[in-house]
Amino acid sequence: MHQLCKDRVVVITGAGRGIGREYALEFARHGAKVVVNDLGGRGDGGPGAATGPALEVVAEIEALGGQAVANGDDVADWAGAKRMVDTAIEHFGGLDVLVNNAGILRDRTLVNMDEDDWDAVIRVHLRGTFAPSRHAAAYWRNESKAGRQRDASIINTSSSSGLYCNAGQSNYGAAKAGIAALSVIASRELDRYGVTVNAIYPTAMSRLTEDIFASAKWQAVRNEAPGFDPLDASNVAPLVAWLGSSASRGITGRVFGARGGRITVAEGWHAGPRIEKQGRWTVEELGGLIPALVAKAAPNALTTGDIPAVET
Repeated sequence: MHQLCKDRVVVITGAGRGIGREYALEFARHGAKVVVNDLGGRGDGGPGAATGPALEVVAEIEALGGQAVANGDDVADWAGAKRMVDTAIEHFGGLDVLVNNAGILRDRTLVNMDEDDWDAVIRVHLRGTFAPSRHAAAYWRNESKAGRQRDASIINTSSSSGLYCNAGQSNYGAAKAGIAALSVIASRELDRYGVTVNAIYPTAMSRLTEDIFASAKWQAVRNEAPGFDPLDASNVAPLVAWLGSSASRGITGRVFGARGGRITVAEGWHAGPRIEKQGRWTVEELGGLIPALVAKAAPNALTTGDIPAVET
């Protein structure tokens, strides 16, 4: 097998279980040296941190003949995020790829959500993407200024909840929408240093999503193609490994959906129909115009990302 990521140094957050573990193994199969970050906490971010899951993945990679090291830092801790980047540099001599994958869930409807539910999810997902990215970006900027520009990549994790808005996930959806925007902005800022930034929104089974996928609807999806499970987390890994390889040069500022054998490029917010006049609108005028303006606009996407059919 041709190893697309041979000798590239990759940090993957939340890589001790689920999708992150699959990323780590896929990068290792393609020759990357991997920093396996995992705090070992519960799925809701509660107490229970342990380095066991990260060490287990390191052992799996070493059994494949690869190189890996475990890191148990909190992705949303400023100093911890820097230690994560420093671990890659100290153990493997540099950093080429950062995959921000770590996350938790605390689903509630808005009227039932408390401030701890909100703060914890925003902290892990949004701050936990910003902090490692910030330290990695500083390293790559310094390398570029020293004449050692690296062929570097950041791959962030958004969600259909953030892009297409699932009820009951206002904290998670807000964080994931923020990550999508952060990815596009960072891609424009870091291009000068040789860094691409993309995001994915995966649909796959993990300990965070197993309750969601227990419904009859998702069981039907899993039965669509006998012998192939479209919700298997390993299906997402090839796209992430490719985005972390040199083969993906020129692809930046994009958000990709991945489920089973399907890969989608999400199309973000853009300006739709408008009204305009020379001067200030009055409240009375708008009452007669806004409903017609909204009627001309495309409807919001369904939670699948598809545009609902419009009756004619």
